This record gives sequence, C-alpha cells and structure tokens, in this order.
Amino acid sequence: MERVWYGTDGPARAARVALAPAERLFAGVSGLRTLFYDAGWVKGATAPIPVVSVGNLTVGGTGKTPVAAWIARWLGDHGARPAIIMRGYGDDEPAVHRELNPGVDVIVDADRRRAVAAAVRRGVDVAVLDDGFQHRQLKRTVDIVLISADRWSNEIHLLPAGPWREPLAALRRADLVIVTRKAVPAQAIEEVHKTLSTIAPRVPRVSLYLSADALVPVAGGDHDTLENLRGERITVVTAIADPAAFVRQIEAFGVRVDPMIYRDHHDFDAADVGRILASAGDSARVICTLKDAVKLRNHWPRASPGLWYVSQRVIVERGVGGIEQLLDVALRARRLQDSLAHPGPV
Repeated sequence: MERVWYGTDGPARAARVALAPAERLFAGVSGLRTLFYDAGWVKGATAPIPVVSVGNLTVGGTGKTPVAAWIARWLGDHGARPAIIMRGYGDDEPAVHRELNPGVDVIVDADRRRAVAAAVRRGVDVAVLDDGFQHRQLKRTVDIVLISADRWSNEIHLLPAGPWREPLAALRRADLVIVTRKAVPAQAIEEVHKTLSTIAPRVPRVSLYLSADALVPVAGGDHDTLENLRGERITVVTAIADPAAFVRQIEAFGVRVDPMIYRDHHDFDAADVGRILASAGDSARVICTLKDAVKLRNHWPRASPGLWYVSQRVIVERGVGGIEQLLDVALRARRLQDSLAHPGPV
C-alpha cells in the first residue's frame, strides 16, 4: 500500500485509479459521519477532566507519538498530572510513551471514554489522546492535528487509494495545526503552510522540527553523537510508518546506511535479529528508532554488535509560544474543574 500511496511510477498511478471507486465509497461514509457530528445529530460525551487530542489526517508518519509525549511532559512540568490515552496499535507505542515519560500513566483502550474514566480514578487531571482526531465520541478541550512535510503531496487521496483518513477541509475543526518535518529542508515546510492557509485560514499553525538528537545505547551507558558516525557504514533497521525520513536523517550526518526496512509495528523475533546481525557483519553497532528498540532489546544477544537508538528533540521553528498558549487553555480548564469539584468555604 505504501508503494501505491506514494509511488510516482505508472503502476502506482494505475493502482490509485483502480481504487477510485473504493475511495469514493470511503469518502461518502466518512462524510456522513462528519455531517452527523458537525450538525449535532450525534454528540460526543463530555469528559470530567480536560482532554488534549493529538491526531492527524493520514495513516501514521507525522510524529504523533513524540509530540504527544512532549505535550504530556510540558503539562506535567506546569503542575498537571497528565495521562496518555491511546488505542494502541501493537505494544510498541505504549512502550515508547512509558520510556519517554516514566512517571506518566499510559492507558490503552479503544474506548476513549472508558480510558479517561480509568485515568480519573488514578488521580489524573488532564488526558492526552494519542491519535484522537477521528475519535469524536469524546469531546476535547484542545484539538491538535499534525501534518508531515516529509510525506506531503498536493495529490490528496483518501483510503484506500491514498493514506488520507479525511480531506484537508477537516482541519477547520482543529484548534491548532502542527506541520512537522524530520529530513526535508525548512523551506519545504513553507509550501505546506501555503496550501493550508487557503484550506483552513482561521486555524493557527506552527512548525516543529523533529530533530535526530543523540545515539542512545539500548543496553545502557553513555550517549554518543551522530557526528561520530561520519564516514562509517551502518546497518539501520526500522519498522515505522515513514522509514525513508529516518534513513535520510541518518545519512545527513555523512553516514553510509544499509537499511533493513520492516512494515510498521512489525513484531521482531529472534529470527529477525539473526538476519539483522548477519547483515551487520563486523559492524560495531546497529541503529534503530526508540519504537524499534523497545521490541528488539528483548531478543538482542549481549555478545553482538551494540544496538543503539536515535533520540529525538522537538524544536519549535515557527509559531513559538503558540502551542504553550493553547495548552494553557487545558490548564485553566483543569483548575476550573478542580474548583467546581472542590469548592472552598462560602
């Protein structure tokens, strides 16, 4: 499907044309659902605590997990007790959240209302929905949508002909649009902003750079810098939604990459590790993402080349302060709900 969605050759284009009837059917069903919610014929439930949703319009690859984790950390640093609420497509994403924010509750449940209720029982006072934009059964205090500049194309196709869950016009119901980039140059992100400004002109937008930060040994120990890999030939293994952007991030440091790409959420086993090690040969280390590391480490032999993952740093490039101002809305709602639940003496 990735080849069909993003391919520019003749067979990929022919496949998209063949899938056009199914795309129109999906668009009709999705449009009716949106109409029912927008018209108020179907209403979402109101949560007892503020809800911050971090979602997207496409299938994976926009950076939801690191951004949701960053938001949860920001809320915690500003006095809240957040929890990450997610459906959980496999065990890797919840494990990544627990790794990035060890003190934050991570609740996995396809029923977001039930998950928020469980969070409240644990003493949580702000819920952060990872991948929540299309889950409208629960009302939100803040709705954030991510768009990837690395995978941007002016040719928009809905599922199954393309990766889009909803058309771009759905951005009009968001409170904030975040355009992310990993490997494309900064000027590429401006092309995305230019299009979005015509589609949803009243919705504020910011830009985030998800920068490759440091090399972290999975077995523990001192971190290293990617600059120290310059000129080396390294095996890079990954099972994420946008592997090409990750590979380009590594190559930007002058590294010669031997990529081993698995499907998103692939559940690595001992046989996979054997093939990876055979490919790595005499290499001193193998590189992956944190999402891969939480699965690979359970099968990685100690006597083998070291397994390292690349940490990410969230850098606000445009709209500095815009995210914080919006998250302040959730903090104020939290304080208001707390005062209503625990009124002072009259």
